[in-house]
Amino acid sequence: MRTLTPGERLPSIRGLAASMQVSPSTVVEAYDRLAADGLIAARRGSGFFVLDTPQPLQIAANGPRLDRAIDPFWISRQALDADPALPKPGCGWLPADWMPTDALRRALRALSRVEAETLADYGSAQGQGELRRLIARDLAEQGLDVPPDRILLAGSGTQAMDLICRLLLRPGDTVLVDDPCYFNFQALLRAHQVRIVGVPYTPQGPDTERFAQVLASARPRLYLTNSALHNPTGATISAPVAHRLLVLAAQHDLTIIEDDIFAAFEPEPSPRLAALDGLERVIRIGSFSKTLSASARCGYIAARPDWISALIDLQVATNFGGPSPMAAELLRVVLADGGYRKHVAALQGRLARARRQAAARLAALGITPWLEPRGGFYLWCRLPEGLDAADVARAALKRGIVLAPGNAFSAAQTQAGLMRFNVSQMGGPEVDAVLKEALTEAREIAGRRSQAS
Repeated sequence: MRTLTPGERLPSIRGLAASMQVSPSTVVEAYDRLAADGLIAARRGSGFFVLDTPQPLQIAANGPRLDRAIDPFWISRQALDADPALPKPGCGWLPADWMPTDALRRALRALSRVEAETLADYGSAQGQGELRRLIARDLAEQGLDVPPDRILLAGSGTQAMDLICRLLLRPGDTVLVDDPCYFNFQALLRAHQVRIVGVPYTPQGPDTERFAQVLASARPRLYLTNSALHNPTGATISAPVAHRLLVLAAQHDLTIIEDDIFAAFEPEPSPRLAALDGLERVIRIGSFSKTLSASARCGYIAARPDWISALIDLQVATNFGGPSPMAAELLRVVLADGGYRKHVAALQGRLARARRQAAARLAALGITPWLEPRGGFYLWCRLPEGLDAADVARAALKRGIVLAPGNAFSAAQTQAGLMRFNVSQMGGPEVDAVLKEALTEAREIAGRRSQAS
């Protein structure tokens, strides 16, 4: 065996097949792969030749960024780039083996039999009609009667929210969020160059007295929230609070985006702003990344007709159509399968057990839940007195475990003593050991700060 130099001609397909005692098709496949890698090239009538291709630059390995500021991007960047083999109590999704992978594999096999247009064409401007019909059916079961033509499919729940912000916001506008709230609400709003104002969140929903004060003083254009199984707290809005919010919104011409991505995890439906409002000034968004697949992404928007029409134009301008027809068809097949509802019901039971187990493990470390959620996979927890969640998170990250410190969720930076835990991603005893070490290190840091002051 010898090394071939740049410019050197490779043996012919038939010649190499004969010398290696393999079929010519095997050599053709090997040459095709080498050509795809940029190592060889075919010259018509002359054969294959070695290219003078420089070695690609080495890609730096992604690793924990201990020096990065703990801001709304911190958890996302750390969780997305973490070692897939390690538990991620700070991430916002279920483990792969909790998802309906068998159903997804069946749907992928079904995709191989669809018409060529589904495999090769752009998505339609509003998104696949049959999937929108299935979403409308599910919304009706939640008390929201909306026809499929008032639903727009988007590439993801995040893209759905981005489209709405593009439509309704201008730089310098004020937007109201819960404090704490889903950290990516803040990240997205920063990209739109708006002013973010937080309202304290209680176990029944936002503090309505403070909500009214902010509406009067700041005149916000939008309010972003999760009504059910709020992220990160796990709280669910009460009927009196929901009614009060809608009265205030009407008085102050406020538009509300209700992100209902956790709806499927509720054991019993709770009040929904969109259902109570009838989609007059509330826009409902959702997706399937939490219950089906974060890989086959698809979100949706349900809104009044004039907004849907404008959002369709925006989607064409920014994405040239709706989500991938392959992703939409994959989700349609799984949602239409009777097994999906059984999968969701099984998830609810499994998560209830995981919440109890995680709460007991955390209690042994002095970490206590802010409340006991009705469902979902988050526990919003208080750390032992005097500890800063950012210190705990950095100490854990040095040991390979990603956590979600409280102030990443807080526009006003008022949640330093709290942390969100994903009960499905708690791993085994190694996570408890890392948490114990991280808490000890955080206590030492707090002690040094106290002495310095």
